[in-house]
Amino acid sequence: MNLENEKIFVAGHRGMVGSALVRLLQKRGAQHLLLRGRAELDLKDAKAVNSFFEAERPDHVILVAAKVGGIQANMQDPGTFLFDNLVIQNNVIDESRRSGVKKICFLGSSCIYPRECPQPMKEEYLMTGPLEPTNEGYALAKIAGLRLVQYYAKQYGMNGICPMPCNLYGTNDSFDLKHSHVLSALVRRFCDAVDSGLDEVSMWGTGSAKREFMHVDDVAEAVLFLMEKWDSPEIINVGPGNDVSIRELAETIAEMTGYKGTLAWDTTKPDGMPRKCLDVSRLKSLGYEPKISLREGIGGVIEEYRRLKREGKIK
Repeated sequence: MNLENEKIFVAGHRGMVGSALVRLLQKRGAQHLLLRGRAELDLKDAKAVNSFFEAERPDHVILVAAKVGGIQANMQDPGTFLFDNLVIQNNVIDESRRSGVKKICFLGSSCIYPRECPQPMKEEYLMTGPLEPTNEGYALAKIAGLRLVQYYAKQYGMNGICPMPCNLYGTNDSFDLKHSHVLSALVRRFCDAVDSGLDEVSMWGTGSAKREFMHVDDVAEAVLFLMEKWDSPEIINVGPGNDVSIRELAETIAEMTGYKGTLAWDTTKPDGMPRKCLDVSRLKSLGYEPKISLREGIGGVIEEYRRLKREGKIK
C-alpha cells in the first residue's frame, strides 16, 4: 500500500480493531483514509454502499466491521449475528469486486474452526467438523465471508486476504456486560467488585475452557503486515500461538485488580468451545510475531476501564 497516495477504506473504524488500524495507519503517515460512521454509511444498506464506492473509489479495503459479542449475546441473538454479518460483508466484498479495488482484507475469527478441532488449529482444519453451537451464527457468517473472497478471487481475480485472528482484546473494547468479550467483561466485573467491596464474584462455566488472546494493537500490525506480504485468498491464522484457561485468566485479572474475594464457578452455564489455540506457523514463516504480552495488555485494559469509570463514561 502506498500510504501517501492511495485511498484506504477501513470499514468499521470505530470498533476495537478498526480504531487500532486507524491509529496505526495515521502513525505510519496514511494521507487518504476513508472513514464513515454508521450514521454516514450504513453497511447493511446495499445502495448506500454502492454509492460510497462509486463516489470514493477506494484503492484498498480493510473490512473489520461486524456485529460482535460474547457467549451470552451470541446465544441470545444467533439469527441477528448471522444475518447482520452476512449483509455487511456481502455488500462490502461485492462492491470491492465491482469497483476493482487493488486489495481487500476480510478479517475473520478463530470460531470458524470445528468445536472438537485438533489443537493447535491448522488452516486446513476448516470445515472438518461441527461448529461450536454457542456462536454458530457468527461463525457461519465468517465462513461465508472468507469463501466469498476466495470464490471472487477464483472467478474474477479479486485480490483478497483472509486473516483469522484468535480472541481479541484491548483499547476501545466494549465493557457492556451483555455484549463484551470475556477479557473486558472480567476486567469490569473485578474492578467493580473491588470498588463495591464484594467478597464473591460468580463466574460462568467450569473455567476449564482455554482461549488464545491477542492485543488489538498487535492485530492491527499483523493486518498491515499481511496487506504488504500476503497475496493469497487462503486463510492465515493470526495469534501468539499459546493459550490460557478461563480460570487462569480470571485469577490473573482478579490479582491485578486487587480483588481478594472468592470466584464462584456456576457449572450449569456453558464453557463454549473446549479449546481454541491457533497454529500460527504460516504467519511466523512470513516474519511476524506479536509483541504485547497478555499481562501487559491486561494492565492496559484495567487502566482504561478505571479511567472511563472515573470520567463517568461507563453505563
